[in-house]
Amino acid sequence: MYTQCPECLSVFSLGAQALVQAHGYVMCGHCGAGFDSLATLSEQLPPEPFQELPANEQALVPPRIELVVYRPQPPASEPAAVAEPTAPPAVVEEDFSQLVFTPRFAKNARKRKPPRTERKHRPRRDTAQPRRWPWVLVCTMLALVLALQLAWIGRDGLIRDSLVGGWLRSACATPGCRLPLVAAPRQLRLLASNVESHPNAAHALMISLSLRNEAAFAQPWPVVVVTLSDAQGHRLVMRRLLPSDYLDDHAILRRGLAPGATTALLLEVQDPGDQAVAYEFGFE
Repeated sequence: MYTQCPECLSVFSLGAQALVQAHGYVMCGHCGAGFDSLATLSEQLPPEPFQELPANEQALVPPRIELVVYRPQPPASEPAAVAEPTAPPAVVEEDFSQLVFTPRFAKNARKRKPPRTERKHRPRRDTAQPRRWPWVLVCTMLALVLALQLAWIGRDGLIRDSLVGGWLRSACATPGCRLPLVAAPRQLRLLASNVESHPNAAHALMISLSLRNEAAFAQPWPVVVVTLSDAQGHRLVMRRLLPSDYLDDHAILRRGLAPGATTALLLEVQDPGDQAVAYEFGFE
């Protein structure tokens, strides 16, 4: 509780013990003035800023208090020597005017579920749809990336395939892109070959080959394998010639051997001597 000094307007907090000591008369701890604390006694302070607490007006009739907190039981009397008729004990009536009861149906009304018809027609919020489309988009992108990776790994087989390769070549023809060169040495056909002594170098041979690319796609220039054997079929010399060994034009090397194209190759190898009578050519 709070009270205010009427001289210096200082507000003090005090309890019941300070009020009962002098029946509400107290001394100000700031200016030393004595005053009746009951005149401005208040349970709560008004909102700041304020100057003076409101004065409590004295009621003409003492207030009647009704809320009973505790009532002690009357002590038991000693038994009298002579039994005398006693009046029946007075019935103590309890005052329930200050009690507040909440009906049970009011408590259960908050927890009551709506009827089945209301739950059936209540609009349902579709919260799964906004969360589903990002996962669908991510899964689609991952599947597309995986398909592209698998296609890149097996690109040689796809280009060699007659159906898929034709579709890829038609798709690349529109924007003008070029498919990577894929080697298919089994689709290179040797049309003619000739081996003779080199006209300008001693102990050397000049080999001329005519071959055709029978594949439906361009492929890199092959690695030519030249094998020289004697009359008994024993291998004397084997030489692997890379495309850079018989071609000097880098532009032609990058373009590769066009589909259906026929070309002639001139190879220079060392002469193994008169024992070499058989020649064999292969492509890698």
